Amino acid sequence: MRIIPAIDVINGKCVRLTKGDYTTKKIYSDNPIEMAKRFEDHGIKFLHLVDLDGALNQHVVNYKILDRICSTTNLSVDFGGGIKAESDIQIAFECGAKQITAGSVAVNNPALFFDWINEYGADKIILGADCKNRKIATLGWTASSKINVLDYIKAYEKKGVKNVICTDIEKDGMLSGTSDELYKTIIQQTNISLIASGGVSSKENLLKLKAIGCKGVIIGKAIYEGKIPLNKISEIC
Repeated sequence: MRIIPAIDVINGKCVRLTKGDYTTKKIYSDNPIEMAKRFEDHGIKFLHLVDLDGALNQHVVNYKILDRICSTTNLSVDFGGGIKAESDIQIAFECGAKQITAGSVAVNNPALFFDWINEYGADKIILGADCKNRKIATLGWTASSKINVLDYIKAYEKKGVKNVICTDIEKDGMLSGTSDELYKTIIQQTNISLIASGGVSSKENLLKLKAIGCKGVIIGKAIYEGKIPLNKISEIC
């Protein structure tokens, strides 16, 4: 199972939110590039980089940070936030992203999303299936829908999606444990490669997600708050 630290960026700084609420922003580092290097120094190979400014502004904003991380580390970066148009996805790949995560555009402009699947390949495009009460949320989690997350993933799997990041927004940043039943249901009823996100607070959470069958897990606040020491992560993955 891949252990994937997250760096969320607002105004060029490494931050964490709680339940996706921008008013809860807490700054953990003024230098996301140094944070990424720190992860790599501890044997981490993957990084989930989120442009929260981009998510709100509906276009990629913090591409220079992506470029610097990719040019100064060997981390395999998946990049999300603000990828709404062809120009955004081109910027992301030109700056070194190995994969991009698309959430809102898959809901609001599915034709464009599937064009990307066909053009870049399903291995390059991750479907962001972020949900609250099992309903899909978009636009940096500021907009909700009535779309059931499991039905959504199943429908997109039929059209070629292979990789999904599923964040339970109610768990995000709460350090209260992960949505194991949700992930178990998704894995049992689909064949997608699932990356879990939201609520990780302990090594036990990670081991349970691995046992369930998750292909990866994104960790944010648990690392920044010292709940899971970086030097212990290699023991788990």
